[in-house]
Amino acid sequence: MTDKLSWIAVYPEIILLLMACLITLMDLGVKSRQRTRTYLWTLLTLGVVALLQFMYASGGGTLYSLHNMVVSDPMGNWLKFFATIAVMVTLVYGRPYAADRDMLRGGELFSLSMLALLGMFIMISGNNFLLIYLGLELLTLSSYALVALRRDNATATEAAMKYFVLGALASGFLLYGLSMIYGATGSLDVNAVFRSINSGRVNPQVLVFGTVFVVAGLAFKLGVVPFHMWIPDVYQGAPTAVTLMIGGAPKLAAFAIVIRLLVEGMLPLAVDWQQMLMLLAIASLLVGNLAAIMQTNLKRMLAFSTISQMGFVLLGLMSGVINGNIYSAANAYSSAMFYVVTYVLTTLASFGVILLLAREGFESEEIADFAGLNQRSPLYAAIMAICLFSLAGIPPLVGFYAKLSVLQALVASGQTLHIGLAVFAVIMSLIGAFYYLRVVKVMYFDEPITATTVAAPFDVRAVLSVNGLLVLVLGLVPGGLMTLCAHAIQQMLGT
Repeated sequence: MTDKLSWIAVYPEIILLLMACLITLMDLGVKSRQRTRTYLWTLLTLGVVALLQFMYASGGGTLYSLHNMVVSDPMGNWLKFFATIAVMVTLVYGRPYAADRDMLRGGELFSLSMLALLGMFIMISGNNFLLIYLGLELLTLSSYALVALRRDNATATEAAMKYFVLGALASGFLLYGLSMIYGATGSLDVNAVFRSINSGRVNPQVLVFGTVFVVAGLAFKLGVVPFHMWIPDVYQGAPTAVTLMIGGAPKLAAFAIVIRLLVEGMLPLAVDWQQMLMLLAIASLLVGNLAAIMQTNLKRMLAFSTISQMGFVLLGLMSGVINGNIYSAANAYSSAMFYVVTYVLTTLASFGVILLLAREGFESEEIADFAGLNQRSPLYAAIMAICLFSLAGIPPLVGFYAKLSVLQALVASGQTLHIGLAVFAVIMSLIGAFYYLRVVKVMYFDEPITATTVAAPFDVRAVLSVNGLLVLVLGLVPGGLMTLCAHAIQQMLGT
């Protein structure tokens, strides 16, 4: 492979890094409170990167580069495309909110968001333990700074400290686990690790210990029980625009590193890590749904909802290898990918409405703040209701098909345990429907606490409307996205 070809795989990352540095320097001369020039340059950069990723993903080829440290395949390119769009949408929703709270005194919101996205790209494309860890640290360090962006806000500072301490602990878990895998196999290359484990000439005790630590580190990044302690506090304490930045696109990157490390690197150990994922999924569905019922703060409720939603993703990931056979792997992993993508889409719209209702000096994050929203703004109430119904898994919205695809993957395995897990997941979804429908009831049947009309800039209104419409349309015609996920996963497994 020529050097020229080698660099093609990382063109989007190079563009993103150079423009993040350039925009940071350009912002020094911007005086506008809204940071309009910085905002437009950031969106333009992300648009170009998204177009490039779309072209790579549509091409369908798999390319290894930089001495096998980077892989550019359809699964990674589609996830990077969706992550870029998610960050663009987050910045569109978050800019008016950030401007009202004096978070745009510098261009840090934009430059840190671009660096966080670069970290996601490296995580998604990493084919080497060190590179994956480097991407993870770039994402988390940028996220810590974003959470603490309101320096004069005690709640945000406290959330950043909690996130930092627990994030450092989780990174240590993951790094220790990866070092044990390296010690056992003698390689940091994901493909070489797979071949070494598959050969059967590796100390199994060291491998299993390493796998336990790796799964614990990944579980923190996904925010599943019992590594979920940071999620409610950070979601509630961080500025809402930053909450969306943490709760949206990074979930796609977290899914990617689970696939890269556990599936591409440690598939022969599936019997071990699938059991761990199963326990994490059961605990997440139980704790997430039961804890969410008791919340009065909408951001905190959505945090516990996230924990239960990630439990569903784990159910998809743990049903890929049955009795040593991988015949159902493509179906299982593509259902998990479909779930993550649709979850991020729905999360963007739901937090978009929360950001829209927030005014200067008023956060609008309590469930009671949504009372009578339908009387104040039928459009935004409808978008929020669509998102909540989708998260609850009510047809014909996309969340229903996401849950159905994961349940179908479980049942298709034919295992009694998996069928039992599918029944348990359905029961947990019924419990979860209560707290989603409670918010809909408040929006449509309670008296409004204020007569203030909901005003928003044109770009926010347009993007939010398209976002809400996609949740509905993808529920009516989910086949295209499902096929895209299936082809991407099949090609990943094929290489």
